[in-house]
Order: sequence, then C-alpha cells, then structure tokens
Amino acid sequence: MFFFYIYNRSRASHRLWSSAPLCATDTIFALSSGQGKCGVAVVRVSGPASALALRGLTGPDRPPAPRTAALRSIFHPQSKEILDRGLVFWFPGPHSFTGEDSAEFHVHGGPAVVSGVLDALGSLPGLRPAEAGEFTRRAFHAGKLGLTEVEGLGDLIHAETEAQRRQALRQMAGDLAQLYRDWSQRLTQCLAHVEAFIDFGEDDLIEDGVLDQVDNSVAQLQTEITCHLHDGRKGERLRSGVQVVIAGETNAGKSSLLNLLCRRPAAIVSPIAGTTRDVVETCLDIGGFPVLLSDTAGLRETADAVEQEGVRRAREKVEQADLTLVVVDATQLPTDPLQVPVFLGAHLLAVLPHGVGLEESLRHCILVLNKSDLLPVEQVEKTQTFLNKNPGLPPASLLSCHTSHGLENFMTSLQSRLSSLCGDPLAGTPSLTQARHRAHLHECFQALGQYQQYRDVDLALAAEGVRLALTGLGRITGKVGAEEILDIIFRDFCIGK
Repeated sequence: MFFFYIYNRSRASHRLWSSAPLCATDTIFALSSGQGKCGVAVVRVSGPASALALRGLTGPDRPPAPRTAALRSIFHPQSKEILDRGLVFWFPGPHSFTGEDSAEFHVHGGPAVVSGVLDALGSLPGLRPAEAGEFTRRAFHAGKLGLTEVEGLGDLIHAETEAQRRQALRQMAGDLAQLYRDWSQRLTQCLAHVEAFIDFGEDDLIEDGVLDQVDNSVAQLQTEITCHLHDGRKGERLRSGVQVVIAGETNAGKSSLLNLLCRRPAAIVSPIAGTTRDVVETCLDIGGFPVLLSDTAGLRETADAVEQEGVRRAREKVEQADLTLVVVDATQLPTDPLQVPVFLGAHLLAVLPHGVGLEESLRHCILVLNKSDLLPVEQVEKTQTFLNKNPGLPPASLLSCHTSHGLENFMTSLQSRLSSLCGDPLAGTPSLTQARHRAHLHECFQALGQYQQYRDVDLALAAEGVRLALTGLGRITGKVGAEEILDIIFRDFCIGK
C-alpha cells in the first residue's frame, strides 16, 4: 500500500489518501515457468482458495508442510483422471512471494500436461487465470517488493547479458530503493521540521537553528540528486542496450564488419558500391554488454532517390548512436604516417554530426581501418604504431574483415568503450535504470529549488516545495506517508508538554 499526502494550510490539518488496490479476493493461477516443452513446468496459485486448489487436485490429504516438497498424484477434480505425478508446495501467507496463501505444482513440462493442470484449476470455484504481472502486483501491494524492486525483477527476467543480470540483481536486492528511501527519510525530516516551525515556532517550542539544518539538508540533497542524474545514462543504456552504429563511405567494408561481429552473413556483401540501402540491425552480447549493432548505407552524394533515403537514415542513426564505428578503406591511407591524421580527420568530419555535438561524437567513436590485408606488413605496423601515439584521434584499429587479422585488438578497444559507456553495475552508487526514475527525480530537484526560492519569502510555499520533492521520490518507490511526518514532529520536538 502506498499513500499520497494532501496538505491543508489550517494549523497542521492532515489528510491521508490511499491508492490501495481494489479488494483482491480472487484466487489466481498461471504457468510461472517458460512456455514450450521443458523437463519441469511450474504452475502457481495465489489467493484465499489456494488450499482448496491444492486439495482439489491432490485429494483430501493434509497439505505438505510449508515450503516442503511432496510427491503427489495430480487429478482433474471433475473427471478424477490422473493428469500427472509431480511435486507440490504449500506457502501459507504471509510467508509467500505474494504475501497470500499460495501453492505450486511442479509437473512435467509437456504442453498436454500443463494444459490439463490449468484446465483443472479453472474448473474450481473462485479461481481464475492471472493477468500479466498480477503475481508481482500482489507482492507489491503486500509490501513484499517496492516499485524499484519490481522493476529489477522484470529486468532480471529479461536480462540477456551478464552485465544486465548483475544490474538487475542489484536493483532487485533493493540497493536503488535503499538510496531513494534514505533521501525520502531526510526529506521527511526536513518537512517535519519546517511544518513544526510554521505551526509552533511562535510558541518558542522549537529549537534555534532548525531551519538552518533544513537549508543544509536541502542543499546536500540537491547535490546528491544532481550527481545521480549526471551518470551518463549508464544504467539506462545497460538496460536497453548500447546503440552501436557502423558508418563510413561506400565499399569501406561496413557490412563485412557487421558479418564478422555477428559471425554470420547478416548483411549482403558486394564489391558494388551502394549495396546497403537500409539500416540492418542485430542484437549482440559483446563482453557481457548488450549491443544493438546497426549497419548503414555508405555516405556519398548520389542521384538515386532510394540511396538518398538510405544516406539520410544512416546520418540519423549516427546522430542517435552511443558509439560510432567509422570504417575507412585502409588502402586509401597515405603511405606517409605523418599525413594519416589529416586524412582520417577529414573522414571523421564527413561521417560524424557537425556542430556542438562533434566533440562528444569524437569521444564516442572508434576508427576501423579495414582491408589491412591489402597493405604491406611494414606499412601496417608503422601506421598502427603512429596511431597509438597520436592522442588527437579516436582509438583506431587496423583490421582485415577478410582474414580477421587485427580483430583481437579491435575487440579490446570496443569492449573498453562499452565498459566506459555502461560502467560496472556492481561498483559505486546504483545507477538510474528507468526513464521514469529520471523524470521523477527532475521533479524532485525542481521542487527543492522551490524551497530555496521561497525560504525567506513564504515558508508555507517553501514547505510545499519539500512536500512536492518528497512526492516525486514517493512515485519512484511507491510510498509517501503523512504519518511518517507526524511521527518525526512528535519525536524530534517536545510539543504538548
């Protein structure tokens, strides 16, 4: 249950509004394991009729001891036909995932068995199929999980890489929720002190310097929230995938690089310039980081209307990219290494967005000098040595998509950039993972600015800023309580002696 606090400016009058769910008396059931054939399938039941469901499908015997597996024959309650023989579990509330009485049937994972068990449960009175996410929703309303932990659970279920799994586990464990709870507690204390000063300051019952303490707390929270917001969107990028775009002139080997990284012919490779007309995308796991890799049309001036649209889409993708792989035909490199930086600089200007974003784009870019197998070995070595010593260019790798020579060095550079873009999900303060969190934190930060704006003008309006900030945090965690404010007022101040 979570609350929204409505304040009336009449001598500390308070109202408590609850957004508790409608009365959930239904007992729900669903397949909780994955769809399709498998060795074992788990069918979960939750609600007041869970014990009835357990008896209806396994007979009148006493249910197994709580949280203990029992091997039972599973019957259809109408036909009495044996559906399977499997393990059953009994989880009496509140010690269950949902906080309600709950039961589980671990049966063989054939479609016919699963369908039979679900049909049997549906024939019992008071049971209905669960809606999407309904078990987790009940766990949230029972206080078993906070909103951020619910989101972490969802991310864990959908995690496809090691880094995503680590981040989701950390959020599900409550690290992010604990950070926001700490901020909420400090804001609650600030609001309680301001309210007490407004309502009881005239009676000399409030200690001197209370508002100074609030000022310091608000300023410190603003600093912490600012640092949290300016995390480079690492958590969001790790959750949704890093947008990596392959771009460059025609026939530089962009599609060959895509196929090399995918280890399959994902894109057509042809010596004919302008073969790729549209964006070709594929999802990859590179070093444990999720990547959405996009191959784009070659950038050049053309009279072909279809190719012009491909070039437009390519430039649009580059503008949206988290990381751009600029592919250059190494056979066009000057033989004099001293002239290479100017040559590559011209390529970068032709590919990357112009204007204020150019410097940022250069930081999120890797040069891939393809077709190195067509160069003399001595030129390759000299060029690579020179590039390694040139700090004015993005990281550059000489590579042959044909022979895979230089792939190891390129992958090391690529994984390093991905690590920098996503960060270590287990290190430091937990990162933002949802655009929803970011929006509410912006609301919180702006509301704290309202406190500072009205601090010396109208303390009631200043208090409203703190209250709005607290509500913004409450929308992330799912809880804002008026009683918490009252508790602190009476705990910190000896009012009513």
